[in-house]
Amino acid sequence: MRTRVAGALLAVLALTVTTGCASDDGGSAEREPAGRSTTAADRVEPLADTPTPQLPVTVRSSDGRKVTVRDAERIVPLSGSLSEIVFTLGLGDRVVARDITATFAQAEKLPVVTRNHDVSAESVLSLKPDLVLAETTTGPDEAMDQIRDAGVPVLVVDPAKGLEDVGPRIGTVARALGVPEAGEELTKRSEDRIAAVRKDIPKKTDKPRVAFLYLRGTASVYLIGGRDSGATSLLEAAGAVDGGAESGLEKDFTTITTEALAEAAPDAILVMSKGLESVGGIDGLVKIPGVAQTPAGMERRVVSIEDGVLLNYGPRTDEVLKSLVDQLYGDAK
Repeated sequence: MRTRVAGALLAVLALTVTTGCASDDGGSAEREPAGRSTTAADRVEPLADTPTPQLPVTVRSSDGRKVTVRDAERIVPLSGSLSEIVFTLGLGDRVVARDITATFAQAEKLPVVTRNHDVSAESVLSLKPDLVLAETTTGPDEAMDQIRDAGVPVLVVDPAKGLEDVGPRIGTVARALGVPEAGEELTKRSEDRIAAVRKDIPKKTDKPRVAFLYLRGTASVYLIGGRDSGATSLLEAAGAVDGGAESGLEKDFTTITTEALAEAAPDAILVMSKGLESVGGIDGLVKIPGVAQTPAGMERRVVSIEDGVLLNYGPRTDEVLKSLVDQLYGDAK
């Protein structure tokens, strides 16, 4: 799922509200391995030295407001991606709640302040936060206004759309928390690790075509990603071609049809791990009309990556990219 994910994905998640959040679907699907490994253990790696916030600071929010942060003892990030940044900066002990999409181990015991991917203003305010971090896609607007009206600073951050957003998002959060130097350190670490993975991509292979499918079998949601799905940048960084975008799908997601899959002609299919589980693993995936007729379906070539990290474009994107590269190229590396 995501967080985060990409802002476009949040619109898709709204389709699944009647069956619960992405963290609780999967039903009785078999747990069939979709490739070699998905990602590393679902934990974030904080910076070695814990920074001390230098506050107050005034920063500009993506919604045009100027936000003054006077304290950062009780932080509520309202997306998994933003939670990941705060924890990786070394300030996770100050986080008092999480969004349903923050699935990494250090955050899993925090109270959830979302309902079907909508923010509960009452739940947020009951935790007496000093600062709320949100994305432009966070809502509903009434809940966000209620939080602001209570006097809580709300910093809105543009959603991640690609690799180029990793550094700016880290920097934005770090400045708001009064730890800009830690933000620079984390940005460099993240970008260096991504660059190291890209150097390891095989140079002598044809670029594989990959279709990103968003699946929620329990809600009968079967979508193929287009140019705005959030996956294009990641696929291109892995030396692949986004088959959905290349075939002319400009929207974020489109209902899967046999024709759309034929146009995308994927050599491999990228999915979120819980989505794959929700359709019954690879055996169930190839039963979706049109999948079995693609090169990917015929070869059962599927890349599966954890929902909570795939499209975050944050401090763990190098792990996501490495998993994608390993599963795509295998022995060709």
